[in-house]
Amino acid sequence: MHWSAVFTVRGDKTRIISVQSSPAKEVERSDEFDKKFDNGEDVSKYLDFSKANRPGREQKRVNVDFPVWMIQSLDREARRLGVPRQSVIKVWIAERLEKPHP
Repeated sequence: MHWSAVFTVRGDKTRIISVQSSPAKEVERSDEFDKKFDNGEDVSKYLDFSKANRPGREQKRVNVDFPVWMIQSLDREARRLGVPRQSVIKVWIAERLEKPHP
């Protein structure tokens, strides 16, 4: 049996998002997969995102009002990174919440 995983890497931490079995014909050897991933190649064809989920991480919508200058700064950073504004906000909040508190 072969397995596929969806994960993120932040610094020295790796967070597993989803793991599931995959048909053998769609999976390369893990060292080949790792090499492609490390070289920045698209490895998404080896992953099945249709069933990916984040147990214990259900989403809940919230509304937050920001000053215009803050939205403009967020938009500049989002454009620089090539991601949506919401992604910048989520990552920055997550990074702040992961820091140890005194």
